[in-house]
Amino acid sequence: MEQNSHLSFVLAEFNKLEPQIVALFEQQWNDPELSAMEYRSAERLMAFLAQHGFKIEKAACGIPTAFIATSGIGQGPTIAILAEYDALPNLANVALPKSGGNTSIAGHACGHNHIGPTNAAAAILTSKFLTAHGISGQVKVIGCPAEEILWGKIALLKNGAFEGADVILTSHGDYQNAALSRPCQSVVSGEFVFLGTAGHGGFVAATNALEAAEQFVASVEKKRLDICPEVKLRHVMRKGGVMPGITPDEARVWYTARHVEIEQAQISYAAIVETAQEIAKQFAIDYRHQFITETRGYLPNDVLGKLLYRTLNEVGPPQWSDDDIAFMNDLSAAATPTQAMKLPRHLEFLTSGEDYYGQDDGEVSWRIPLGRVNWAYPTQVPIHHWAWTALSGHKSSHAGPFMATKAIALAAIKLIVDPSSVEAASAELKSRVQGHTIKEPRLGAYETLCQNPQNFWDASWSETAVR
Repeated sequence: MEQNSHLSFVLAEFNKLEPQIVALFEQQWNDPELSAMEYRSAERLMAFLAQHGFKIEKAACGIPTAFIATSGIGQGPTIAILAEYDALPNLANVALPKSGGNTSIAGHACGHNHIGPTNAAAAILTSKFLTAHGISGQVKVIGCPAEEILWGKIALLKNGAFEGADVILTSHGDYQNAALSRPCQSVVSGEFVFLGTAGHGGFVAATNALEAAEQFVASVEKKRLDICPEVKLRHVMRKGGVMPGITPDEARVWYTARHVEIEQAQISYAAIVETAQEIAKQFAIDYRHQFITETRGYLPNDVLGKLLYRTLNEVGPPQWSDDDIAFMNDLSAAATPTQAMKLPRHLEFLTSGEDYYGQDDGEVSWRIPLGRVNWAYPTQVPIHHWAWTALSGHKSSHAGPFMATKAIALAAIKLIVDPSSVEAASAELKSRVQGHTIKEPRLGAYETLCQNPQNFWDASWSETAVR
């Protein structure tokens, strides 16, 4: 079968699908939902896939906002394409080049309103090609909740959602139009709850939860320099009182440890746990360690990276209009006023260095070959920032995801038509994991995030079990 016919088919079918994709971009952006609470976001994506013939498994693997959508026949390769759809807390914004809107609610400051529709559409295009040409193979969309807390794919992995997948494909917005075959950060995450005695702020209270939490943070920072200074430790004080005149009876600190090597992140996180124990003893108060999740960073796969780079070149870079460029220029000036906008327009294949973020499908990539593409936004628009939310809600953000949809669909088609690439990607994975001990990842907050995720976001959850 001629390769040009693959591209012609994808482009023609994409043009028919484009209005639905755009509508989903807008619907997801207008209705942002926090991690593990993406009920309506998941329903919209399931309806989209069902409309195009996919069989839908709701609440997949017992996780309420997860799903698995399947299409295809016969015994060919199974390509899994990931969908994400959660938003970030307190980052809502208007779709204008200015900070504004109700910032007390969630916002798509990581562009997941694009990722779900983009990747689901790629699966639909792949399915249409297989059906039209009578080709054996399976394409699955795995709906993955709670990516922003690096939890959903770990839960899905433990519950068997990825069994039977030969290759995984996905995409994300960032600062390159690129196929990537390089690692990102491994992350270990958990919350520490210090329990003291409430009372009037005028009294000296030995069992002061806030003072214990503050001493905990200071002690962790001092230890970090001795243990592994390259590990990035990040924290937020999730609860620490409401006014100085009331000594709080509870203080909560959420910590992450980040390093490209998971063993280094784990060592540093273990030191955080030890420090919490020491501080609780010093202040003579109780404390709880509430583990959340851990994940390795991506395992590179050059076979899939090169394939996706070829399909990106077949599709071509994003096609922004003059109006798109003008909006992004204004937004960049508002977000980073001291710098002129830079918008990468060329295509890249990135294999050196490492990425600054963590992704929970990184853990999956050590078991199943995973390929990924990025689409670029201006480097002066910070990710996890009001400006990224503004861009995610504006039409100027569409061109990159459109590129990714077509490139992923083309790659999935090529993998199914020529399974030798699937075999080569699997062989590369086996070679890369040699010498590594691949243990099952730890997972916490399972009952909370499956049964009452609002408690998690209210910082009122209590769960110490680790799966």
